[in-house]
Amino acid sequence: MIMNNDGTQQASTLNQPEKSSKNVIPLMIALLMACMAFQLNATMLNPVLVTIAHSLGTTEATIGLSQTAFFMSAALFSIFIPRLSDIVGRRKILFLLILVTTIGGIISAITPSVELYFVSRIIQGFSGPVVPLCLLMLHAEVQDPKRYGMLMGIITAVNGGIAGIDAFLGGFIATHFGFRPVFWFIAAVGLITLPFILKGVKETKPSAGQKMDWIGVLFLVMTLAGFLVAFNEAGKITAANWGFVSIAIVIGLVAFFCFIQIEKRIKEPLVTVRHLKQRSTWGLLLTTVLTMTGIFAVVNGLVVSFAQNSEIGFGFTANKTAIYLLAPYALIGWLVGPFMGKLAPLLGYNRILRFGLIGSILGILILMIFGLSSLTILVAGTLLVGVTYAGTANIMLNGLGIVLSPEDNPGFLPGMNAAAFHLGAGLSFALLPAMLVISSDLLQGYGNGMLLGLIITVIAFFASFLIPKPVNAEVTQ
Repeated sequence: MIMNNDGTQQASTLNQPEKSSKNVIPLMIALLMACMAFQLNATMLNPVLVTIAHSLGTTEATIGLSQTAFFMSAALFSIFIPRLSDIVGRRKILFLLILVTTIGGIISAITPSVELYFVSRIIQGFSGPVVPLCLLMLHAEVQDPKRYGMLMGIITAVNGGIAGIDAFLGGFIATHFGFRPVFWFIAAVGLITLPFILKGVKETKPSAGQKMDWIGVLFLVMTLAGFLVAFNEAGKITAANWGFVSIAIVIGLVAFFCFIQIEKRIKEPLVTVRHLKQRSTWGLLLTTVLTMTGIFAVVNGLVVSFAQNSEIGFGFTANKTAIYLLAPYALIGWLVGPFMGKLAPLLGYNRILRFGLIGSILGILILMIFGLSSLTILVAGTLLVGVTYAGTANIMLNGLGIVLSPEDNPGFLPGMNAAAFHLGAGLSFALLPAMLVISSDLLQGYGNGMLLGLIITVIAFFASFLIPKPVNAEVTQ
């Protein structure tokens, strides 16, 4: 049986055939292609950042900020795009997201300067809400909780890397041909994806006829932008302009106050204040931001940078970094993800999330204490984080954004949660590598960056207890 939120039982659909089962295969292919087209913009570039910096004549720190810019852009668009898709059509919006990020990839491939490269990455950030949008479409099509959990795991596992192939290809192409062909490849995948979306995804508009709350969008974007800018500037630590940080925080707070007042008065708000007050909203968002901030840049930033460092690290090329670290990390997460997704309705989303966070804490601890002196342990620690974060915690957090979303506004929580993912990723790249700058010893800087990530991840673990149980999505025997 499946339990309702009020504790009553409803008839299980586990033994009922899916009315639209024949539509699931083309839908899954289209959704996986869309997630792949988005994910290449993030994970395929992880072993390429050093190459991009050298090619454009700038520093690794500057190119690292381009990653922050990408995730900031993704966070801002994720706030309202899922809600907009509920109104104007999910397939239409998904097609537009992939089209725009493909154009951004082309600009990245031909960019002559760092400045235009930053612009192209911000354009690519438009694709930020692709994963939650895909999960919403899947959830609307698949009613069986166990089947949905498994398929959700398959799709969401792509969010941690495409079975390691993306990292390997990125490293291989960058090592032998430079960074520009990497972006041509990304753009090509985007173009190939577009007809799959048109063929495999049917149009749905669960909130058709309602009006988009564009004023609310404006103030919520201003809120997030204010805090993003403040945190990014604060990440510079000793070089930060703290007056600028204070002004950005004040702007964010004022914008949020205005947003709340607007949402209280408008007939069809972007977010109802009632939903914001629920633990299913703020508990999940807090956990997602903390998890991403604590873990994301440990592997994708610090471990990659250390492996490629020729002075105190192992002097890897981009290709070798992908083969030894990023590809296995993504591959094992991709293999574990569907299994964890299938277990979630049976053992509990929150229970598996905490298992993943505990494992991630252990993985970071191993990397910090032993990984910086041993390649074998560096690889082993990265693999452990691949299982516990990419294949477990990441899957559960994405899934919770869907199964905890209110029925009267299905795009609200997935969009906010996607913004939390990207916000956390941007903060992670801004804060953790900053330890390299403020530490007198470079090796100690890598250790301090991992220590900061470890502390934040421990806080994320305790924050996860604030997330309520998604009873409608879990099966009781």
